[in-house]
Amino acid sequence: MSVDDGDGLEPPAWIKAAQARWSDAVRPRDIVRAGPGQESVWDYPRPPRLEREARSIKIEFSGQVIAESPRAMRICETASPPTYYLPPTDVDLECLVAIERGSVCEWKGEAAYFDVLVDNRRAPAAVWSYPNPFRPFGAIGGWFAFMPAAMDRCWVGDALVRAQPGGFYGGWITPELTGPFKGEPGTGHW
Repeated sequence: MSVDDGDGLEPPAWIKAAQARWSDAVRPRDIVRAGPGQESVWDYPRPPRLEREARSIKIEFSGQVIAESPRAMRICETASPPTYYLPPTDVDLECLVAIERGSVCEWKGEAAYFDVLVDNRRAPAAVWSYPNPFRPFGAIGGWFAFMPAAMDRCWVGDALVRAQPGGFYGGWITPELTGPFKGEPGTGHW
């Protein structure tokens, strides 16, 4: 179910200009059409859509479950596997260490980053959050997203997740998704 609660900050003019420049004219020829029970990441919209996730999410690191939620939300954006956001009440906040790193997403706003630290094992910049996201992403303000490549295991329902290729994006690939996926070799222009 799509979420548009109207909460969130109004994007500044320079962000609105960047949003207006986006074009979906570049699409690869080898898009895999979604069959029954599948989703194509090429059917996801741009700008992205925020949705409630019906399946539970579970994340393990260093032999511990550090996050588990039946209330996650996902962001679906053209060419990328969904990114899942979990409420802070469903994350072991003792494992998160705020770091001096940030980034700006033209759709969601300014992100803050966290290392994951469990039993002296550290995953640098493996988690991010949007403390004050732009509209219409206000519902995930202060929620946490995890890089599946930096975790030991992540699940969506009973499905074990594969990390989105390339190491830059934090998408979660589950068996029902078809691609190709942004981050694979030769996708830098998408």
